[in-house]
Amino acid sequence: MSADVPPHGSSRGGAGERTPVGRRGSNWNVPNALTTLRILLVPLFGWALLHDGGASEGWRVVAFVIFAVAMVTDKIDGDLARKHDLVTDFGKIADPIADKAITGMAFIGLSIIGALWWWVTVLVLLREWSVTALRLSVMRDVVMPANQSGKIKTTLQALALGAFVLPLRELDGALDVPGEVLWWVAAAFMAAAVLLTLTSGYEFFRDAHAQRADRRSRQD
Repeated sequence: MSADVPPHGSSRGGAGERTPVGRRGSNWNVPNALTTLRILLVPLFGWALLHDGGASEGWRVVAFVIFAVAMVTDKIDGDLARKHDLVTDFGKIADPIADKAITGMAFIGLSIIGALWWWVTVLVLLREWSVTALRLSVMRDVVMPANQSGKIKTTLQALALGAFVLPLRELDGALDVPGEVLWWVAAAFMAAAVLLTLTSGYEFFRDAHAQRADRRSRQD
């Protein structure tokens, strides 16, 4: 899940630098196949998470496995695309959509089953989709590199969502205390992620505005 990570192969360069958009190669490559897989996993993940209103511990574990697979493939496809320069128009558009779809389903699904506060879901999703929309709108000319706070936020967010998907507070017996401890750790990670959601979102819009102003000045 790369909530603030640029699409395939576009993470080179520092903040504020103009980055080549990439070649128009074939869309048939491994990174794009993994991106497509993540998109196909979204409805399966949602169905498993919402099964029996989230009351089924077994299906919650299944949902966690699907979510973990999606996060791993996100990491793999990004690394492959950067290593082999497999930048395509499909990847540039589909990769952020896949990321937002799986995390969006996690936020909304967790709020539906009462495992996550709705205000967190609304706040985070408003920020994520607005950043994605802006990133796609400026992609014709430049690619906005991910800032460090955005990368940290993405990692904390993925860890917290994965933990909340698990039925940690439904565990009993010997697993009762460890489950409760892990839930509070996940809550702390989510709190940090929400804070970084606001700060990294501000940084992204600030840098985008600066790049647009720089582009206009070059054209004048």
